[in-house]
Amino acid sequence: MALWGTIVNAAAIIIGGLLGLLLPRISEGIKSTVMQGLGLAITVLGITMALKSSQIVLVILSVVIGGILGELLRIEYRLGQLGDWLQSQMRKSSSQHQGSVSEGFVTCTLIYCIGAMAILGPLDSGLRHNHDILYTKSLLDGFLSIIFASTLGVGVIFSAVSVFIMQGTIALAATLIAMAFSQASLDAMIIQITAVGGILVIGVGINILQIRKINVANMLPALVIAAAAVPLQHHISAWWERLF
Repeated sequence: MALWGTIVNAAAIIIGGLLGLLLPRISEGIKSTVMQGLGLAITVLGITMALKSSQIVLVILSVVIGGILGELLRIEYRLGQLGDWLQSQMRKSSSQHQGSVSEGFVTCTLIYCIGAMAILGPLDSGLRHNHDILYTKSLLDGFLSIIFASTLGVGVIFSAVSVFIMQGTIALAATLIAMAFSQASLDAMIIQITAVGGILVIGVGINILQIRKINVANMLPALVIAAAAVPLQHHISAWWERLF
């Protein structure tokens, strides 16, 4: 079921939000330790994904070309602009006495929906019905919901609606794309997308661990490059065989 991972993710946010409304404030020590643990787990998940492909040169080329395209398109910067705009709209709403509901909803929508895992997860769910990324994201989002709900209020819970709509749309779109290719081509594309996606997930883990800031969003075009490289490689191989 393509939407299962998205459903689990939305449910984790709701459950975490409810717990956050009921539980007392969480200490900074617990927050830090849990986030470090999640960062390590996400990094390990990324490594296992990255090792799926045996065509390492194709993976590297996809990441390099995709990263160049992402930098030219300034994806990370534009997502930051979107976040700043939504934040400014949230402040306007707050000044009109919509307070904590608006703040919690907008803040958590930004955090849960703008990120590599929010795109990689539903893609993996739609293409091969593997929900490991979204399961991991659910743990992360659920814990964050506990923290945010304890400080920002009930609006955090409503961000689950945004997550379900955005990630569900991506998962369903990926399912439709899968129907357009043969099983052999699809399997090869999934392997390459998974491997490239694993590298991006490692970047997310490094960001969470605060080892170094990596512009993961600027590398998102690498997923498209990885998918397109498979049929292109087949066409080049067929042309080469006919030529010689």
